[in-house]
Amino acid sequence: MIQNSKVLVLVSVLVFFTTISRVSGQDPSFSQFYTSPLHLNPALTGNSESGKLALNYRNQWPSINQAYVTYAASYDQFFPDINSGFGFSVLADDAGRGLYKTTVVQGSYSYSVRFDGNLQMRLGLAAGWINSRINWAKLVFSDQLDPEFGAISPGGLPYPSDEIPPETGNSVSVLDASAGLVLFNDKFYGGLALKHLNSPQFSFLQVNEGLSSGLPLNLTIHGGAEIDLIKRGGKPDVFVSPNFQFIKQGGFSQLNIGTIFRYYLFGTGAWYRHSSTNPDALIFTVEGRKDKYRVAYSYDITLSKLSNSGGSHEISFIISFESEPKESRYNDCFNLFR
Repeated sequence: MIQNSKVLVLVSVLVFFTTISRVSGQDPSFSQFYTSPLHLNPALTGNSESGKLALNYRNQWPSINQAYVTYAASYDQFFPDINSGFGFSVLADDAGRGLYKTTVVQGSYSYSVRFDGNLQMRLGLAAGWINSRINWAKLVFSDQLDPEFGAISPGGLPYPSDEIPPETGNSVSVLDASAGLVLFNDKFYGGLALKHLNSPQFSFLQVNEGLSSGLPLNLTIHGGAEIDLIKRGGKPDVFVSPNFQFIKQGGFSQLNIGTIFRYYLFGTGAWYRHSSTNPDALIFTVEGRKDKYRVAYSYDITLSKLSNSGGSHEISFIISFESEPKESRYNDCFNLFR
């Protein structure tokens, strides 16, 4: 039993400190970043006139006690009369099955500018609220370990600890601000997003408070193209869309490159993700659509030393509250995002 308790302590410490590292150095991100555009770049707010609802679910490393589970929901819509898009999104990240939870609620706005020819630009702003919460009762400390029985007594109760919870409580909330832009035409696009512009401060223990520079700036550069193969009625039915996404936050960096191939109502794709200096994952995606509904599933095959972690599963469900788009309305290359 002591061996099991040692494993429990190891997992608790690993999840706790990798979570703290994730909060201070890396935001949650989706492999299917094109199905959650509001979390990618606020400038992508409103790429559908009649509104779009997106639901996302990601289970990362399920074999490690469901280390990270992320949920997201967003709604956005473009209003041509004022040349603006408005959106609202919620993201919830659960690490260690409730050990550490983060909730992000934000509103976003975009404004579209058309240049000569087919070149357009969208500027976006986002502001919101981030809450992080530690479940102190799920932590296991060294003074709770009995040499014979581990952390759990023969009666089935955990041994008490002399560790004192933070005086500030188990929850911290901060305000957050982001901005972004996208340049595009009917063939190519390129975007830039800057998150945590105000460097919000997170502090549970108030240790060295004021010395930290706050939540690191998240720099995201992304781009892609749409190569239409078959069009019917002025809209693309068959196309290939190669894309890339580069993220830099603190000492962490991530590069995603890949392609989606859509054939009428079905689509498939393959991606490669490189994290900092190490190969991270191969990602395979399938999707289907019917009328205004779209469902996508992807699986990450882990290439790093965490190859026994169970990979990652991701599901997206999108509802577009509009009739089939026409070429005259969508003279852009964003069909991958719709």
